[in-house]
Amino acid sequence: MQRHWPSSPWFRYQPVQRWSPKESPAQVASIGRRFRKATAAPSTSAARPRMLRSRRTRSVMERKLPSLSRALALCASVLLLAGPAAAATVVSVGDGDTLRVEDGGKKVTIRLACIDAPETAQAPYGMASRRLLQEIAPIGATVQLVMKDRDRYGRTVADILRNGQSLNLRMVRSGQAFAYRQYLAKCDAAAYLKAEREAERARLGVWADPGGITRPWDFRRGLRTGSASTSKPSGQNPVRTTPPRAMPTGVRYRCSEIGSFAKAQQLLREGHTYLDRDGDGVACQSLR
Repeated sequence: MQRHWPSSPWFRYQPVQRWSPKESPAQVASIGRRFRKATAAPSTSAARPRMLRSRRTRSVMERKLPSLSRALALCASVLLLAGPAAAATVVSVGDGDTLRVEDGGKKVTIRLACIDAPETAQAPYGMASRRLLQEIAPIGATVQLVMKDRDRYGRTVADILRNGQSLNLRMVRSGQAFAYRQYLAKCDAAAYLKAEREAERARLGVWADPGGITRPWDFRRGLRTGSASTSKPSGQNPVRTTPPRAMPTGVRYRCSEIGSFAKAQQLLREGHTYLDRDGDGVACQSLR
């Protein structure tokens, strides 16, 4: 390049040598943008929406946590009650739908789910139902308990299995218990109603009389109101049942004074229904 002295009037008109970078113009622009972004002050307005969103998310989660915890607790209780069958040993049989088992070193009263057996005072059907349960679940037998619920008396409501067969369903199929329609929501309702129809057609047990005997729940209601009902559901013929005999005037017993479990059951059949405090058809369970 031809040089000129600064005093020369031609200097300002000569070409000037410029720096030529190795990067392309697009790469130079990209580097500049990254540099400006790195050195620029953070914008609070840009971060605010994300902060607000996170606060909204936390508030929604805080509102949902109680319902979520309740749902988890419900799932846990369902898994606990309807979980795998637990092995237990039969200790005693109270009536056609109640027995006691030993589970993990503790004695537990089990109310058979989905069924309602005749009360002991509904002679002779109550004792016949109890005898069948004693036969299919004898003392010392190992059974499996499928927990379903707890009743108002604190008893465990469960399906009793032995050798893979449901004893609850067998009681209904044999005509020694009714399908408990009021509590069939957690049961295989179709199977229980079918078993009941089969027993009715075969005139087994409580179905020996047309239409069946007084339903246990109606019988208990009659005892509570002071008049043992022997009527059957509407549209059916009355059935002959043996009502409990009248209690001697002024005579009342305490379980601690009776002395034996067998005598307590005899007094219950004679009409001393106050000895059956939980309404399960068994008097003075503390005497067992």
